[in-house]
Amino acid sequence: MPILIGLIALLLTIVALNAYTKTSPALLAVIFKRGGGFVALALGALLLVRGRLDLGMALLGFGVWLMGLGGGALRGFRKAGAGAGGVSRVRSAMIEMELDHSTGAIRGVVLAGQHEGVHLDSLARPALLELYGVCRRDDPDGARLLEAYLDRRFSGWRSASDTHANAGGFRPGEGGARHAGAITEDEAYEILGLKRGAAAADIARAHRDLMKKLHPDLGGTTDLAARVNEAKDVLMRRHQH
Repeated sequence: MPILIGLIALLLTIVALNAYTKTSPALLAVIFKRGGGFVALALGALLLVRGRLDLGMALLGFGVWLMGLGGGALRGFRKAGAGAGGVSRVRSAMIEMELDHSTGAIRGVVLAGQHEGVHLDSLARPALLELYGVCRRDDPDGARLLEAYLDRRFSGWRSASDTHANAGGFRPGEGGARHAGAITEDEAYEILGLKRGAAAADIARAHRDLMKKLHPDLGGTTDLAARVNEAKDVLMRRHQH
């Protein structure tokens, strides 16, 4: 019997070595990781049965990680942590807007006025239109940002607002001239979602990706696109000097 067991073990070793030489490194890494996870789970369960709760729980946790059973949560955490570099921010006197590069989603928060500190997503349409009217009067740049947000959230809001143009004293897309002052470098980096000192290639790539997201068919506006273009120009001039 011991001889038979030895022969079987030798045969299995030869088969394993033969498979090892024909397997890609990436697949081998997965196999070893899963195998190690299975061993860790088995040892952890055995230690729990024997009353070694501390070491058993540690091995079980390690096994779960190796097997990838908690991989979804870990990947989600990493993605959330890295997302900060994929968000563009544009700010006016009353409105701050964020554009998520990966999803194209637009979010915003009110910086001043009656709804200070309130996220735009939590405001109903009447409150948003009232805020839009205030911005048309006091913050034209903020009004343009709200136009982009309203285009995404309420696709037919412009025609509805047109019917009240005389009563409300404003019409979408027709509010005062944009400020004449050029944006600062810090604002340009924030608009493109880049860190200070980004390379010219990174600036061009961020600009290209954002312009795709801001296409009018996707709810973008010419004002937001103009800001992205201006941000690129400001930072590119810095690289030319």
